[in-house]
Amino acid sequence: MSAMVKKTGRPGYLQIADELRERIRGGLLAPGEPLPSTAQLAEQFDASLSVVKMAVGILRNEGLVVGQQGKGVFVCEDGQPAQDADLRAEVTALRSAVQNLTRRLEQIEAALPAADPKASD
Repeated sequence: MSAMVKKTGRPGYLQIADELRERIRGGLLAPGEPLPSTAQLAEQFDASLSVVKMAVGILRNEGLVVGQQGKGVFVCEDGQPAQDADLRAEVTALRSAVQNLTRRLEQIEAALPAADPKASD
């Protein structure tokens, strides 16, 4: 499948990202399936390796693909962005931090002497 980058004024890496995104959403690249190698994509699109890497980076940021060190880049399973797990972990950590701060604030407030209503007169 050859899909050369066109001279439209739109950067090549965006054109490649668009094409790969379309293949993923259209089912040509199924969940769990590896993307072609960077070298193969560079040949398919008649583009440099760095341009292909930028395109794949965009798809990673969008959560459509995930890289596995030494294995390749794969289409994310079940269509869920890879970032979802990171966001859930971050939300959990933030909730925990807020709960800890709430407990600390309650302890500090409990340790303060009760305000004397006559003192504000």
